[in-house]
Amino acid sequence: MNKTLTTITALGIGCLVAAPLIASTPAEDQAAWQAYFQERFPQVPKDDFVNGVYCIDPVGRENWEAIEEFPPYETALSEGEEMWNTPFANGKSYADCFPDGPGIESKYPHWDKERGMVVTLPLAINECREANGEKPLKYKKGPIANLLAYMAYESRGQVVNVEIPADDPRALAAYEAGKQFYFARRGQLNFSCASCHVANSGTTLRTEILSPALGHTTHFPVYRSKWGEMGTLHRRFSGCNSQVRAKPFEAQSEEFRNLEYFLTYMNNGLELNGPGARK
Repeated sequence: MNKTLTTITALGIGCLVAAPLIASTPAEDQAAWQAYFQERFPQVPKDDFVNGVYCIDPVGRENWEAIEEFPPYETALSEGEEMWNTPFANGKSYADCFPDGPGIESKYPHWDKERGMVVTLPLAINECREANGEKPLKYKKGPIANLLAYMAYESRGQVVNVEIPADDPRALAAYEAGKQFYFARRGQLNFSCASCHVANSGTTLRTEILSPALGHTTHFPVYRSKWGEMGTLHRRFSGCNSQVRAKPFEAQSEEFRNLEYFLTYMNNGLELNGPGARK
């Protein structure tokens, strides 16, 4: 058992941020993270964590699998495909910004060395639009969620492979900032992301089973019955912050982009299976 996993099991993973004397590399964090969930839920095959709470909730899974036969995100896929194929006013299109086609979700988030920042796919989409004289889209829902749904669908089966360049300490700093965010307690309820989705994953809060954090980023954007529409990953980040009565950061803020960088890196090796459908 490596030193990171020892820290997780001995102190509780939620205390990792409060134990700076036990230094660990991102690779050690990732190995410990994935081992933690495989030990906590030994009945769940590693690849099944991409299905969120439905990997540990057999009743909910039956309902979800039935819904997936006629998925509620089909309209979003159609609208997203139309957006991809519709030229901008200047005659160019998204394909001019993303020449490898729409199935590129596995390339994001990534570290942009020239700008010294994490670039997410929604951010890249709006930068493409603005570079071509188009207005940016709102980041939480609506057209951008539809376009992301189509791009996620075209990326299904690709493997998460986030890199943290060893030759740029700023990339490691962004990763560490994302990790600190994930484990930091905030809001009037004094909860961290890890409070629910790591330390108490699999337990019930009110009527909801708390989903394991492993695999959380693989299936976004999602159609949530609660929302009645598609929503992005940063919309979910904002909602979680609000639920613990903390003021959320803006979608695509540096804080949320770093959080996505950390959380997606923890999922390296898992397959992308978005868009998803959740309660």
